[in-house]
Amino acid sequence: MRLVLLGPPGAGKGTLAGFLNKELDIPHVSTGDILREEMKNNTPLGQEVKKYVESGGLVPDEVVIKLIKNKFSNGEVDKGYMLDGFPRTEVQAKDLDAILTILDKPVDYAVYLDASLPVVIERLTGRRICRSCSAIFHIKNNPPKKEGVCDECGGEIYQRPDDNEETIRTRMDVYLENTKPVIDYYNAQGKLKKVDADKDSQEVQENLMKIFDSTGG
Repeated sequence: MRLVLLGPPGAGKGTLAGFLNKELDIPHVSTGDILREEMKNNTPLGQEVKKYVESGGLVPDEVVIKLIKNKFSNGEVDKGYMLDGFPRTEVQAKDLDAILTILDKPVDYAVYLDASLPVVIERLTGRRICRSCSAIFHIKNNPPKKEGVCDECGGEIYQRPDDNEETIRTRMDVYLENTKPVIDYYNAQGKLKKVDADKDSQEVQENLMKIFDSTGG
């Protein structure tokens, strides 16, 4: 199965991706991870990405598309994929479709995790991350056993500077403005599968599997 995961920050894309990877053995392809991997390996594309990152600029669409093309050409996603972090605009969705058509790996479904602003704010303002191993906790839903200390490695747990209500509201506005055309794009293709992401993660997972079962996915 070939999926694109859509949803605002805090909608639960990472949790859902982990579930689908375990349940259906579909590789999770995060564009952020691809960017970091290329920079770490100091590839020619990674060097190009690093210039934009270090200057504080956005990595151009054509560079991200090249990275995805490379990733999808090495055999890792022959049995399927979950693409997370791209596309974020309609232009990106069209460029992605063009590349995936050439590679004969077109998107089957675009899964949209529809989360409301109050739920996103609650999730993100309560999120805490380990400085050492990046393990994620939540002060209400998944608190560490010892306050301020990571269960996994004993590292310090902190709150990201952008996980505050004002910044989250701005990020949500920007996301919805940019992503609505993407949602409409996949909906027009009959590929959009919308899930109520305000529910708890288990219910979201069960509802999505019902959708896949009903469509023969």
